[in-house]
Amino acid sequence: MNIKQAKEEIKHAIAAYLAKDEYGQYCIPMTRQRPLLLMGAPGIGKTAVMEQVARECGVGLVAYSITHHTRQSAIGLPFISQKQYGGKTYAVTEYTMSEIIAAVYDKMEETGLREGILFLDEINCVSETLAPAMLQFLQAKTFGSHKVPEGWVIVAAGNPPEYNKSVREFDVVTLDRVKKIDVEPDFAVWKEYAWKQGIHGAVLSYLEIKKNHFYAMETTVDGKRFATARGWEDLSNILQVYEALGIPAEEGLVYQYLQHRKIAKDFANYLDLYEKYRTDYRIADILAGQYSKNTVEKLQEAPFDERLSVMGLMLSRLTQDFMAADAADLRTVRLHGFLKEIKERFDSPYCVQTPWETLWDSVLEEQQAGYERERKANLLDKQQGQAYVAALQRLEAYGAGARKEGLREKETVFAWVKTQFAEVVAEREHTIAHAAQALDHAFAFLEETFGTGQEMVIFLTELTANYYSVKFISENGSEPYYRYNKELLFEEKQKSILEDIEQAKTELDLLF
Repeated sequence: MNIKQAKEEIKHAIAAYLAKDEYGQYCIPMTRQRPLLLMGAPGIGKTAVMEQVARECGVGLVAYSITHHTRQSAIGLPFISQKQYGGKTYAVTEYTMSEIIAAVYDKMEETGLREGILFLDEINCVSETLAPAMLQFLQAKTFGSHKVPEGWVIVAAGNPPEYNKSVREFDVVTLDRVKKIDVEPDFAVWKEYAWKQGIHGAVLSYLEIKKNHFYAMETTVDGKRFATARGWEDLSNILQVYEALGIPAEEGLVYQYLQHRKIAKDFANYLDLYEKYRTDYRIADILAGQYSKNTVEKLQEAPFDERLSVMGLMLSRLTQDFMAADAADLRTVRLHGFLKEIKERFDSPYCVQTPWETLWDSVLEEQQAGYERERKANLLDKQQGQAYVAALQRLEAYGAGARKEGLREKETVFAWVKTQFAEVVAEREHTIAHAAQALDHAFAFLEETFGTGQEMVIFLTELTANYYSVKFISENGSEPYYRYNKELLFEEKQKSILEDIEQAKTELDLLF
């Protein structure tokens, strides 16, 4: 199965393992909760998907690459204790707590989450001295003499032997005690993840043209040559930072991440073309509705690969606008929640004599502590975390501003804060309007250039696969998107999005 299917399978297993009966006991006793074993080629996203699963299930996550551990760190160090048997005292060897088990308890204390996932990567690549402990771990859920705490689901991952010389085959006894899930690379599934992560547009456009270069693993006389999903994502990150710093990306840099000389060279050449298309077609002007007739005619006469690249540039720029709108929305909603809590305290009969500064600071401290708990528990993705921090900064600035204004009465303070918050709401509306206008201009340009041909179908398909575009359209609408969907027989998808819009409108009306 692909990584998306594996993710759903893991989530279902966690839901089943953590389900409790009317007496508060786990429906499936821990002794019957088979560890999940993900087997797949390296770099296809096994570790990343565990972070997503933990976040979406609202549970803790402790992740280790087991190849970094020795027998001592995994099962603990021996020490001598005294015990009595039959009235006599004997020296007995015991073990300190495993570093891995201790990390689970530390995570529970740090985050307050009593349930979670213990994820061990490369479990079939352990050293010879540690192999027996790993088999005991999978079969009995213990390291040394210490058990994995109840409520913690074990997930392990490994690589097939063709990818790693250090792999140790599991025997039938062990395999009969795990839920084995085989995972295969799948570009279409990874692309959904890539849009949400903001992967560089050049990577997505290139792989759309050269799908067979998404995952490659070859053995040659000179050793392994490979390109993996992890390599593409890490290359995307460095490309984005290089662009921000004005540093050119050369073939040597690409090869450091894609250790397949042919693919690295091909992508480096494409990257040059991608930058050329960005300049030649003036994507920012297209999305501002300021393109020329020459631009339309030039793209009409361009080869299909060039057309795909230009559409990729447009989608990448639109995604930035959609992400900005989403960030503004997240900040506004989070800040609204903070201010609502402050208003309730200002109005509370128990806080009549309490100065507004004290109430304000207490809410700020509580929310800052809440952010730290959620961050440590990995319950916030990057976009959510940034919005949380931005809202906290605004809240702190409002408090400082009210003090600077010399405001004393709670009613006066909150009236002043409402005017400040109105500016945030206006910023949010402006950001949304900008993204909506850019999307309209993109449709207008594509219609003038290609009509309702295959390019429009591709553009709609990519919008539908993009997490941020779907979220933006479902919350804010897009007349040309619905119109072209209907013309191109996407009516069923349209009905679903319309339902989402109505729900989103209801929620926003209640909020604002």
